[in-house]
Amino acid sequence: MTENNITPPSRVRQIEINDDNEGQRIDNFLFAKLKGVPKSRVYRIVRKGEVRVNKGRIRPDYRLKPGDIVRIPPIRVAEGGTPQNQRLPALEKRLRKGILYEDPNLLILNKPSGVAVHGGSGVSQGVIETLRAAQPEIRFLELVHRLDRDTSGCLIIAKKRSTLRILHELLRRDGIDKRYLALVEGRWQGGKQQVDVPLRKNQLSSGERIVRVDPQGKSAVTLFKPVWRYRQATLVEVKLITGRTHQIRVHAAHIGHPVAGDEKYGNPAFNKIIRATGLSRLFLHAHSLDFKLAPDATPVRVTAPLEDELSAVLDRLEGQ
Repeated sequence: MTENNITPPSRVRQIEINDDNEGQRIDNFLFAKLKGVPKSRVYRIVRKGEVRVNKGRIRPDYRLKPGDIVRIPPIRVAEGGTPQNQRLPALEKRLRKGILYEDPNLLILNKPSGVAVHGGSGVSQGVIETLRAAQPEIRFLELVHRLDRDTSGCLIIAKKRSTLRILHELLRRDGIDKRYLALVEGRWQGGKQQVDVPLRKNQLSSGERIVRVDPQGKSAVTLFKPVWRYRQATLVEVKLITGRTHQIRVHAAHIGHPVAGDEKYGNPAFNKIIRATGLSRLFLHAHSLDFKLAPDATPVRVTAPLEDELSAVLDRLEGQ
């Protein structure tokens, strides 16, 4: 051990990428190679250009290709620091209880609200890190997609890199039918409504990420269908045609039906009213998934039941 419990900086490393890491994000690759280094530090060295791929600067979401040469700079690592993947027995139990489907290629779980899918942004550890710590015998575990921390429901985890590539391709060409349930403000008029409005991500001076409707933004399409109308709210089924950050929440607010419990894009007055029914979270739930890994494969069809709190809110609304 050296002075101040800091290990000496390692030498510059040049790592050639092989097929095993094809398609992996550079930030996830670095987390594995720099265990014990805070994620904020990893993102900082990428942003400053200290990490290079084929001698060029890259973004944290760059996906590696076979033959890429990754330069990892010397970096000091605090000894005895917090490990990247800790055993969290209580969360492990919740996640195991929430497994909806599992086979040798993937697993799908009903993610609880309030749990991040991965560490970062002030969260030391999320679903994926907890699963890796709980099942070290599984060599590969990777998120296929994301859910907001406050959103519950179906979350897909790939257990093979080949499966991850297939599922990413399905996502790109709308090959996965993803349906959400959301409680929105107001009594819905009419039937189905498609919202085709571009969205753009912004970052406020406080560092908070926010998404706004913007003609210069990326294409975003959401299909809303009313399921049940209450006196002051409507339960809607939502199908994502594209998958932008906060897409459902921003589109719902844009058409005058913000999601219940949405502190960022919602209506504070409506949120106060709906809290009286016992709602203490965002009422947005990834309800179902339907896809096939290959044209001749057996379809994977999964439905995630609503958490008890959400079901109780609907029961109270029906009784009003």
